[in-house]
Amino acid sequence: MNRRFTWPDERLIKAAQDGDHSSLTTVVMESQPHVRKFARSLCASPQDAEDAAQEALIILYRKIGTLRATGALASWMFRIVRNECLRQLRTLTAPGGTAPEQVEQVEQVESSAEHAVLHRLEAERIAAAVRALPRDQRQVLIMRDIQGLPGRTVAAALGLSTAAMKSRLHRARAALRDALDATERGEVQP
Repeated sequence: MNRRFTWPDERLIKAAQDGDHSSLTTVVMESQPHVRKFARSLCASPQDAEDAAQEALIILYRKIGTLRATGALASWMFRIVRNECLRQLRTLTAPGGTAPEQVEQVEQVESSAEHAVLHRLEAERIAAAVRALPRDQRQVLIMRDIQGLPGRTVAAALGLSTAAMKSRLHRARAALRDALDATERGEVQP
């Protein structure tokens, strides 16, 4: 049941851009599994992921005509999903932004208050370290390590050679490791 989904081909995307309703529907349907997977890997909760995926698919449907290169659909959709997840995260972390049902879910899942607090602090520490990475490193790290996309796919989506993508990924991993080590050491310092 582990079916491999493919992105719509350029001919279909071009037809959708030219206003063919049937092609547009097919493009949205064929993009949906990728968009959902990417949203699940980036968003804070399954509910946020579903919301981000839906918003991204609506944007695809409404604005496919603004896509300049038909071969750039995947990277365009990844950027839209990422932006939606970040928007939701900003809303969630704004003062008073934590919804009561999210707090209730955390309390039900976690076996103890102490474990929940430690888990949240660790997640916040990792998220902050990823956010602090330079944009180019953050993109490649998320696409390759979090979403699990193949290296060639990541390189193509970002307009890089495979070697350049690998170099960025190495720098991103090293920077993330250093940042996490520094924050861990900083916890014991005054």
